[in-house]
Amino acid sequence: MIDLHTHTLFSDGELLPSELVRRAKAKGYKAIGISDHADSTNIEIIVAGMLRLKKELKHYKGINVVPGIEITHAPRGLIGELAAFARKLGVSYVVVHGETIVEPVEQGTNRAAIEAGADILAHPGLITEEDVVMAKKTGTFLEITSRKGHSLTNGHVARLAKKIGARMLLNTDSHSPSDLISGEDAKRVALGAGLSLQDFDGMQKNAMEFVKRVTKRGP
Repeated sequence: MIDLHTHTLFSDGELLPSELVRRAKAKGYKAIGISDHADSTNIEIIVAGMLRLKKELKHYKGINVVPGIEITHAPRGLIGELAAFARKLGVSYVVVHGETIVEPVEQGTNRAAIEAGADILAHPGLITEEDVVMAKKTGTFLEITSRKGHSLTNGHVARLAKKIGARMLLNTDSHSPSDLISGEDAKRVALGAGLSLQDFDGMQKNAMEFVKRVTKRGP
C-alpha cells in the first residue's frame, strides 16, 4: 500500500507524524505521504513542521515518508499562488482538496487545481470530462478514495479517468488510525469503483513512480 493523502495533528488528524508513520508501517505500507490541510493562514506553520520531518527521514526505516500539503477550501483564485508558495517553501508535493459532493467546496476548485499543476486532485466529486482531459494533459493525478462520503463519486471519477486516460491514485485521506487500510482493503475500494485488479496495480505503480520521483529514492 502506498498512500499519499493523510493528516496529522498539524491539521485535523489525530496522530503525531511519527505515530502515523509507525502505524502505517505496521499496516504494511511501503510509503506514506503526509498532506495536512492548509490555506494562506497556516501554510508556513505546517511546512515548517514538514521540513523538520524531512530532515529526519533517515531514521524512518522500511517506509518512505513524503512531506506534502493539502490546499483546502482556499478561494479558487488563490490556489495557484498557494501551490507555488508551498513548492517554494520546500514541500515534496501538493494536493488540492477537490469538489467532493459532501462539502461546500467552491465551484471551479477542480479546474483551478489542475491549472495550478497540483500533483493530486483529492476526491474531485462530479468532475467534468473537460477537467479530466485537462488533468491528463497536466499530469495531475485524480484520486480514488476510501474516505467515507468522499468515496461516493469514486465510480464517476474512475469511469471518466479510464475513458480519457487520466492517471489515478488510490488514497485514504486518513485522519485517525482506523482510516489506514491494508492492501486487500485498497483492492476492494478499487473494485467497488468499477476498476479492475489491473487498474489497481496500475495505480500502485503510479504511486511508486511518483514517490521515487519526488524523494529520489525508492521505498
